[in-house]
Amino acid sequence: MRVCVFCSSSGRIDGRYVDLAAEAGAELARRGHSLVSGGATVSCMGAVARAAREGGARTVGVIPKALVDVEISDDDSAELIVTEDMRSRKGEMDRRSDAFLVLPGGLGTLEELFEIWTSRVLGMHEKPIAILDPYGLYEPLRGLMEHLLDEGFARPRIFDAVGWATTVGEAFDHLERSPVRLQPTAEDYIESEP
Repeated sequence: MRVCVFCSSSGRIDGRYVDLAAEAGAELARRGHSLVSGGATVSCMGAVARAAREGGARTVGVIPKALVDVEISDDDSAELIVTEDMRSRKGEMDRRSDAFLVLPGGLGTLEELFEIWTSRVLGMHEKPIAILDPYGLYEPLRGLMEHLLDEGFARPRIFDAVGWATTVGEAFDHLERSPVRLQPTAEDYIESEP
């Protein structure tokens, strides 16, 4: 399976997040998967790719031209794709992946998560998504999603579309299970009577 990992490239984060990324990369390799990543050598992005390669996994990096020098492109990848912009980066990562693992990250990671999560909810793909959150970083996000559901801005399928995990093993177990089929219906798009 080709697993896309969304994660931080920030150098200002606690080392436990970098260690978590390295653990995820090692487990990916141990389970015989390949990695699709953001193509950087820094922070979590670099840690997951290095650990995956050390374990024998094939790694593919996808990085926008504007970030080659900023994030320091991962020239050790088996394949490094340089895209025109962030949108084409995400499209290339999506196209090359069978599953998505979301590690703790910032705004860029959230953007990637929301795009792939939304398209999964809308039935545009059936690739599994796991959010790995052992330290509770995404708990406010989970609470927000529950609030959106309560207020009628989302359907229960938003929680069917992702798996929440607190360990690396749980996250990969979720990705390796057959994904739940989400078939949107007309009522998902039509206002209902209060």
